[in-house]
Amino acid sequence: MSSKSALVILATGSEEMEFVISVDVLRRAKVNVTVGGLGTTVPIKCSRDVVIHPDVPLSEAAKQEYDAIVLPGGLGGAKAMAESKEVGELLKRQESNNRLIAAICAAPTALLAHSIGTGKSITSYPSVQDQFKGSTYNYVNDKTVVQDGQLITSRGPGTAFEFALKIAENLVGAEEAAAVAKGMLL
Repeated sequence: MSSKSALVILATGSEEMEFVISVDVLRRAKVNVTVGGLGTTVPIKCSRDVVIHPDVPLSEAAKQEYDAIVLPGGLGGAKAMAESKEVGELLKRQESNNRLIAAICAAPTALLAHSIGTGKSITSYPSVQDQFKGSTYNYVNDKTVVQDGQLITSRGPGTAFEFALKIAENLVGAEEAAAVAKGMLL
């Protein structure tokens, strides 16, 4: 295992592909990944009825520091993260420590709800783009993954590999991320 760590937050209604691909790619890159269940450690039903068991409740995971915090999308999961005071506090701490925050699909709406990365360039799933109108974000709709400093955002399930590899590149370097991609035949 690398000395790098990531927390992937799992909430009811999270998008399975974005969650699993992020966790899998980061673990292949030897990042120590913790799955924090929002409010629970019981199995969580995702957006397409796949059930995933988190490692620890988010309240327990939040006691540690991570090199990256990853928010998978899915409308239900994104809404739960946007409404969670605990997620907001965790993201604010991560941002103030200048550590990586990554959100995909509808999850950037949680960034908006908690005022994370204001003024930065972001992207999201097209159906939630209108929520960013009038905000201070620079919305980008012609790229699949957007990185602005310590903030990485992406569009949706079909961009999950590229998103996860961008996170891995930031944590373990381009060479290791490329080796992971090659091993997966990407």
